[in-house]
Amino acid sequence: MAPIPTSSAQPDDTPETYVGLDERRAERLARARGWTTVRSLPPGTFITMEFVAGRINFEVADDTVTRCWVG
Repeated sequence: MAPIPTSSAQPDDTPETYVGLDERRAERLARARGWTTVRSLPPGTFITMEFVAGRINFEVADDTVTRCWVG
């Protein structure tokens, strides 16, 4: 029997609230709020543009979140 898929719903969250937080605190907070995937990237990183439900992305410079977006 195939596994039951998990919900792809996005947590009810505001990405802008993570900007200015230190990276570790932002990651812990995101997981506590229900994000299944938390991705931290240095500024200027090349990434694919596919949308992944349940993922939040942080751009991090000097251990501080400078930008945040979902997908």
